[in-house]
Amino acid sequence: MADQEARENPTPAAPPAAARPKRVSHRGRTAGAKVSSNQQEGKVEEFEPFMLLPRGPPPLKEFLDIWDVDVLKRPQEINKQGHHTHLYSSDFLIVRRTLEFQIKITFDRPYKPAEDKFAVEFVIGPSPQYSKGTYIPVFPSEERQSVWRGRIVETSDNVVTMGITTSPECIVGKYMIYIGVVTPYGIRRTRRDPSTDIYILFNPWSPADPVFLDDEEEREECVMNELGIIYHGAYDDVSERAWNYGQFEFGVLDACLFIMDKADMPLSNRGDVIKVTRVASAMLNSRDDDGVLVGNWSGDYTYGVPPTSWTGSVEILLDYAGSRGTPVCYAQCWVYAAVFNTFLRCLGIPGRVVTNFFSAHDNDGNLKMDIILDENGKLDRNRTKDSIWNYHCWNECFMARSDLPPGFGGWQVVDATPQETSDGMFRCGPASVAAVKHGQICYPFDAPFVFAEVNSDVIFYRRQKDGTLEVVKVNPTHVGRMVLTKAVLHDGRRDITDQYKFPEGSPEERRVLEKAEEFGCQREKASLPQSDVEVEIPTLDVRVGDNFDVTLQFKNHSDQRRTADVYVTGTVVYYTGVPSAEVVFKTPKSVKYDVDYMHKLVEQANIHFITTGKIKETGQIITAMKVITIHNPKLIVKVTGSPRVSEEMYVSVEFTNPFKFNLENVHLRMEGPGIMPFKRKQYSLIAPGTSITWTETFSPRRAGSTKLIASLDCAALRQVYGETELTIQQ
Repeated sequence: MADQEARENPTPAAPPAAARPKRVSHRGRTAGAKVSSNQQEGKVEEFEPFMLLPRGPPPLKEFLDIWDVDVLKRPQEINKQGHHTHLYSSDFLIVRRTLEFQIKITFDRPYKPAEDKFAVEFVIGPSPQYSKGTYIPVFPSEERQSVWRGRIVETSDNVVTMGITTSPECIVGKYMIYIGVVTPYGIRRTRRDPSTDIYILFNPWSPADPVFLDDEEEREECVMNELGIIYHGAYDDVSERAWNYGQFEFGVLDACLFIMDKADMPLSNRGDVIKVTRVASAMLNSRDDDGVLVGNWSGDYTYGVPPTSWTGSVEILLDYAGSRGTPVCYAQCWVYAAVFNTFLRCLGIPGRVVTNFFSAHDNDGNLKMDIILDENGKLDRNRTKDSIWNYHCWNECFMARSDLPPGFGGWQVVDATPQETSDGMFRCGPASVAAVKHGQICYPFDAPFVFAEVNSDVIFYRRQKDGTLEVVKVNPTHVGRMVLTKAVLHDGRRDITDQYKFPEGSPEERRVLEKAEEFGCQREKASLPQSDVEVEIPTLDVRVGDNFDVTLQFKNHSDQRRTADVYVTGTVVYYTGVPSAEVVFKTPKSVKYDVDYMHKLVEQANIHFITTGKIKETGQIITAMKVITIHNPKLIVKVTGSPRVSEEMYVSVEFTNPFKFNLENVHLRMEGPGIMPFKRKQYSLIAPGTSITWTETFSPRRAGSTKLIASLDCAALRQVYGETELTIQQ
């Protein structure tokens, strides 16, 4: 149903990619083309002779024949239940590596172990080879084993139940199954039967798998939970929004495998979680490889969906796979992170979305964010080029790192937002969180970039008339102020800042910064006297459209009177810290003044205040920075009906325009994992003070606790959300 809706309501296509040179043949360079497609199928002969048979296959009636193969793929059967794959909306068998699964083979007569020889053959890709792990025969006897183990679990009349255990490094993807019977003349195989195809995923429940996570609640949260919370706003005024990862929805698993095909990733590398996540960090953005999402921070979303409008990953992934790889418009950091999280969890890799508040960027590989002031301490916006993102979202995934020394496995940073290139492509990670915390940024991949995002210093320079710059203040605590992720199995927040850095000013932190310097990170070493005057801007709770006052609070730690020449700059900024319009510039006569901002707001409604000043008596510079987040109205989501599987229910989304101007071309979205596929609605106009109510019917597909998530978006009002929780009974 979700796939049908995606075809009926396609997302506007991305602008066409630039013309590429024609792909040339591999001849003369390699013996065969690179095997990098899980979708292409190689031809497997039904009869493979051992010798030349001039008259064709001989009569084989006297030898064992296969009547039926049952891969026990129904959700309630042993395989999907035991492998934690019963939630996938799929008609195929889905299992996890290193854990035994069972298939039932019905022969034309009782199986005789002493006489009959057969194997279950697993084939992936167009050119199966045993040495590449793309052709794997599995034998029923202990005497003859291959890289996967097989055993007879039970024999009943003509039916043999066989247990099969894959290796911990086997390729993750979709396999074809054949049963091959050995005869004196050759191997007779079953015909190609797509209904017996099997998906094999990473296994965080198995100690033998590199993604093993030894915590049941963490596994339940970071692999099985379809619902997430993404944090944004400011560190002292955190906002949150729900997201439907939808990793079990119909078509999503195939879309994730298609992403690796589109990356031209060799099948033989797809059992390596390090390589899979590194390729995915490049493929989730479209900058250099026609990946999943087109980034757009301009505010102009004419050719696609505004990033603030999405409510989940399913629509994005189905659009991308359904168009055979046309990038989906548009994304910003939290959309990249959310869709990446779906990819990770869908393939069985524990993953979570992380938000770093005050995230350093554009710092040229050093640990300095430069803010330029004039002689009197006034901010020079033209010469201040570095940006500090109010927040930045990335992902963490859990894995062993056999390529690093002991102690650097566990949570790894991966980031699909295209910021800087890594080995020539826009990608980041996996970078060990433990390595970042301990300053061991020599280890792959991209640890210096992540280290700078959470550890850079904010340096204030005073520019003299002759153009020279003098360091007047260093703020070592502003960047990486707080790192949050969703709590385990409930909707609270989890502060994981201590996993990225030691406490500010501690001896451990100093040692880490010194270690990072050994690996080439530059720091500001100016030693400045402590100012005896401090200035602070208190936190404000502001609703969009409200007037508000900004107050400056001064603290004089000396025993003498102090006089300050103070400048206050208030700038509407995108969440990336990039300025849009100045709403305030004042030399205040008092410590309190009102702000007029409505007509200059951009999406996500942030106003960045910087207060700078000079103490007349001492010449010292004082500074304070504050991001004020303007809060939007909420959607009201209501559900009626009997909350039972397959029962018809109703959901309504209500919104009232609180402004004195029209809202035009308003788009609403709504979805809920396991209960309702994504739906859309458009209103051409919502007049001031008027209300709209959008009602849809749905029938839950499975029992359990879930949410319905809705968004409203238009050019004049972004990032309006609503949600409701419900529990569905069987």
